[in-house]
This record gives sequence, structure tokens and C-alpha cells, in this order.
Amino acid sequence: MEVRFPDIPAYHGWAKPLRLESTVEGLELIEGAVPAGLDGTWYRAGPDRQYPPMLGTDIFIDGEGMAHMFRIKDGVVSYRSRWVRNDRYMAQAKAGRSLFGLYRNRFTDDPSVKDVSGGTANTNMIFHDGRLLVLKEDDLPFEVDRDTLDPIGRYDFGGKVRATSLTAHPKWYPDDGRLLTYSYQARGDGTRDIVFYDIDDQGRILDEIWFEMPYASLVHDFAVTPNWAIFPFMPLITDVENLKRGGTFYEWHPNEQVVVALVKRGGTKEDIRWFRGPAGCLSHMMNAWEEGSTIHLDTCYYDGNCFPFFPTPDGQHVEGCPPFLSRLSFDLNSDGDGFARRRIINTPGEMPRTDDRYQGHECRHGFLIVGRGPDGSSAIGRIDLRSGEVTRWHPGPGASVHEPQFVARCPGAPEGDGWLLVIVNRLETNLSELAILDAQDVAAGPVARLYMPMRVRTTFHGTWVPGERLRSR
Repeated sequence: MEVRFPDIPAYHGWAKPLRLESTVEGLELIEGAVPAGLDGTWYRAGPDRQYPPMLGTDIFIDGEGMAHMFRIKDGVVSYRSRWVRNDRYMAQAKAGRSLFGLYRNRFTDDPSVKDVSGGTANTNMIFHDGRLLVLKEDDLPFEVDRDTLDPIGRYDFGGKVRATSLTAHPKWYPDDGRLLTYSYQARGDGTRDIVFYDIDDQGRILDEIWFEMPYASLVHDFAVTPNWAIFPFMPLITDVENLKRGGTFYEWHPNEQVVVALVKRGGTKEDIRWFRGPAGCLSHMMNAWEEGSTIHLDTCYYDGNCFPFFPTPDGQHVEGCPPFLSRLSFDLNSDGDGFARRRIINTPGEMPRTDDRYQGHECRHGFLIVGRGPDGSSAIGRIDLRSGEVTRWHPGPGASVHEPQFVARCPGAPEGDGWLLVIVNRLETNLSELAILDAQDVAAGPVARLYMPMRVRTTFHGTWVPGERLRSR
């Protein structure tokens, strides 16, 4: 069939589908030097379009998965990208065209893929139990080879995971290999079921808690502390009857409340504490920790709909609003169900990260994308979470950045002492770069910049795996 992509905003400029697999052995150094002790692999995932969308429309979070890999050792960085060849990709490759319709709406798919998973595997990558897994919350993980990114297959933890999907935002503990994860709409589209899993480094399930959401919500991310798992439910709601009519997978319900469930780890659904607040969206979590009887959650908070392309039930598209890194505090001794909220910084920001070794405990150092401008430019921000001080590095006019990845300077380094890996979009050249920043002195600019002879269209999230862990098999 003729391949012709539609002229839609989702495909303009940097967002134009790339559809390219790349291998570069040894990225060219532009300036500086790659830190000598940096040894490991940075994996990332993002969406691209295998073929023009079946219905001629698209949203930026949709598209087939593309896995990216930066391998760093002895001052040399090599790069590889490969399609995630899962069931969806292979069915379309055979047909030579797109077979899946609106985002996650199976009622708009081609009849030939009625029994094929529409999972896109385009959001995140983790390394657990010796397996490299690509994640998207619409399906179970898909395993790929750690060295080549070649496909291995859909992974359900040996049949022990009973949910139909798993989140793209598990919490992974590098030191002991524990994986804390969950599934929402866990028994199928539009169900209110949610389940929390605690899985050890051998793939054994240590904890499994099922409960019901207040509505069939989007739950994109969550947070954990030593004793609690924190689930935010926001009024982007799935209505199966609306899907049958050809509607969007989520609809924005401004009259509903945000509901937050604090699930006691090792407990039961009867131990859950529920809290409520005005309609809004909690997109990505930076961290959570316990202070006596209070649980604090640092998250990117929208005072409205974070995805304006999902309309209200009557078809109205509500204008989007910016996210602000905010601290929510939940008092377990309170008789009420409200929570306190304050902004940590007054600059809009997204894709927050910390030193992953300290997830669930109070951190001082946070990192995120800040200050996206009208020209598409953005910067990397470092936040002192005690003082509120923000320092930033901007790669220059017409340039933007992907989510930063923290890497500890060495084993046992203090919290926040290390490097930030950042993919940079050079919009004027339509090419990308890899920047390496000192996480303690972001404003000083990169200690190394490396040229990439291609455009890295979009990546959402990723994981750093130390070289010794990969080599140990």
C-alpha cells in the first residue's frame, strides 16, 4: 500500500515520524571528556510510527515502541536503536500497514487483529532478574536482549502475574533487585480493579494486594515508602460504552475529585487510607517519604487536565494547564480525608527524577525538565529540596532536552553525587546530542557533549544499568 503520512500537528517538525533503526559504534566527542569511571548502559524507550495511523489522526503518546541504548565504557559511548518487535509490530509488518485505530480503543482496530495485543511497548525500560524489559501500561512487559535489543517475548513472570497489564512506572531498587509495580484496570479495559505487586530479584511475588479504584481511572505513576504504596486516581476515566461508540480511551471529568489511596505494604485492602482533593492530574512522581505519621509526596501536579486531547464526556476539549512540582502531605493521624499541597518551585516542570538509590526516603536533590518555551526549548533543572533553590542548564536557543538520568559517581557516593545523562534535541540542525552533566553543578554545563548523526525523535523514560551488573549475567 502507498505510505503517506497525514499532515497533522502531531507529525510536524521534530515530531515527524523517524522510522529509523541506528547503530553507531563510538559517538563523536564534541567537547569535554566522558568521565573515566562511567561504566554501564543507559536504556530508554519512546514512540515512533511504523506506518501512517489507520484513522489518519494521532496523539504524541501513541505509536510503536522504539528502544534506545547508550553503552558507555572507557570514555567511549556507542548508540543503538531498534523497534520493539512485539505482537503489534509483527502483525503490522506482515500486513504492511497500521492495524490499530484510536489510542487503546480496541473497538476501532482492524478486525484482523481482534486477538492481537495492541500494546505499544513505548514508555520505559527496566532491568530485573537478569531481564531487560520494555514497558507500556497497556500490556505486560516485553523482553529484549540486553546487548542487541533483539526481541525475546512478552513476559508475565512465569504466569504468576494475573493482571492483564503492568505499569510503565515500577519502582526498581538496584541494590537488592526488588521490583514494586502495579496494574490499573487490571482485569480489562474499563474495570476498576487495581493490584499492587512486590516482586523479588528471582521473580517471586512477595506481596499482592487487589482493591478497587473509585472510578476506572488513569494511574500513570505511583510512589513508595518503606511502609506505604501511594496511588493517585485522577478523573481521566475510561467508559467502555464510549469506546464502543468510537470515543477516546479517557474522558476528562472536571466535577470528580482527585483520590489518593495509601496502601499499607504487607497489609490488606482494609488497611487502605483514602484522601481527596479538587480535580487535577498527578502525572509523574519524584519521590515520597515518611515523617512520623505524615507521608510526603513530591509530584508534578496539574490544576486541570494534563492531556487536553482527551475531551469531557460531552465532547468539550478543555485547555491544558502547566505542571508544577508540588509537595502533597497526608496525615495518617487525621480524621479527615483532605491533604495539604504546596508548590516546591514556581517554574513549570516535568519528568522529575532523583538518585534512584534513595527512592522512598527523604532526598535533597531532584532533577527535571523546566521552562519549556514557545520555541520548544527547555532546560535541565536541579532542585535543592530543602532550600528550594533551582539551578539550570539550557542547551541554547532552539534546543530542548529529554528526561535526565542520574548515575552515581561511584558505588557508595553520597545522595545526588554523580552525573546526569541527557539527550538534547538540536532543532535547528534536526540532529541530537548526548550531554553529560555534573549533577552537583548543572549550571556549569556539560563535562562532555557527543554528536549523534541522527534525530532521536522522542523518548519518555529509561534506566541506567551498571556495567558490572550486565557483565555478571
